[in-house]
Amino acid sequence: MDYPINFSDQLKQHLRALRRARGLTQTQLGELLGIGQVRVADIERDPSAISVAQLFKVLAALDVRLVLRDQRPDSASAAPKTSW
Repeated sequence: MDYPINFSDQLKQHLRALRRARGLTQTQLGELLGIGQVRVADIERDPSAISVAQLFKVLAALDVRLVLRDQRPDSASAAPKTSW
């Protein structure tokens, strides 16, 4: 199932819901990640407090992956833009 995230605040809701859907407590997820329950609670409260690398570890522990999907109708023929 896809969980579209359009705003950073949505990430905390999804992380908590995914953990619960896996039947994991914060303590159990912390054990999988090698961190304490309080740190898991901090991450769920404010996911922006962790690095992208740490986010990938959390997602892997929850058995989910990050997918970027181009929403433009002509995305198949468009070259990726590299300039900011």
